[in-house]
Amino acid sequence: MPLRHASLAILICLLTGSHVHAEDLGVIGPTYEIIERDLIDVIKGKFRRMEKTGELATMQENYKRQVIGGIERPRPVPGIRNTEIARTFYIDPTWTLDRNVVDEKGAILFPAGTRVNPLDYDRMTRTLLFFDGRDKRQIAFAKRLVAESKTPVKPILVGGEPMKLMREWKREVFYDQGGALSRRFSITQSPAVVRQEGKRLRVDEIRL
Repeated sequence: MPLRHASLAILICLLTGSHVHAEDLGVIGPTYEIIERDLIDVIKGKFRRMEKTGELATMQENYKRQVIGGIERPRPVPGIRNTEIARTFYIDPTWTLDRNVVDEKGAILFPAGTRVNPLDYDRMTRTLLFFDGRDKRQIAFAKRLVAESKTPVKPILVGGEPMKLMREWKREVFYDQGGALSRRFSITQSPAVVRQEGKRLRVDEIRL
């Protein structure tokens, strides 16, 4: 038999397995059934265990205290101190359009570069009073200003307990959450009073 035919015959025998012995290597390690647990069931199981141990009730109580504490005693506005040196300054609320203002047809109503002062169109009807509710002198000053002012006063806390003060005063008391208003009016000391004067806003930081 030619060498080429002999090689082909051997290859066929190997492929057909007529003389091939497959060796069983056995089990190398433990085998497990693949089971995918439902995520919701896992979470429910964890909550049931936490409920049995009392951990869930503790977490709920801590969260409730945290929420109530955040409402009753918000974080003080950073960067504001009791007024040491009284000062008065003015803020011009005028701003400049950085783009054209157009109507629904695309016609330009106000071109870019137009200067706009909101006080030309609407007056500031309330006096804004910023004060720290942790200071008894500031609370007394705020209460007196609210009672004696000829224009309505909007009391705004920068520190202290707004809910407690609302219950005592039986009126709305606001809180400058995160200091957004204080930054807008460049307030760094309290108490401070913001009111309209002409086409500008006057800010008085008052030393008690």
